[in-house]
Amino acid sequence: MADASAIREHMEVIGADGVHVGTVDRVEGGRIKLTKRDSGEGAHKGHHHFIDVGLVADVEGDKVRLSAKADVAVTFEEEEGGQTA
Repeated sequence: MADASAIREHMEVIGADGVHVGTVDRVEGGRIKLTKRDSGEGAHKGHHHFIDVGLVADVEGDKVRLSAKADVAVTFEEEEGGQTA
């Protein structure tokens, strides 16, 4: 796991496959809060989603690279209330 203190606002979050997952709003309580504009479609649209910092493999430049591919990482996303997306 990478150093979560290196994660900054507006960094791009990408999966291990290089696919865009979201954009960092901030880090809260061991989770990366993604911006609302990356909240998906339907019932998930307009809500903040969170990724556990335990999924972070590396922080390089302006990118946060996850240890899981993007399509798998989004299955681990949580909404504000802690529910899995």
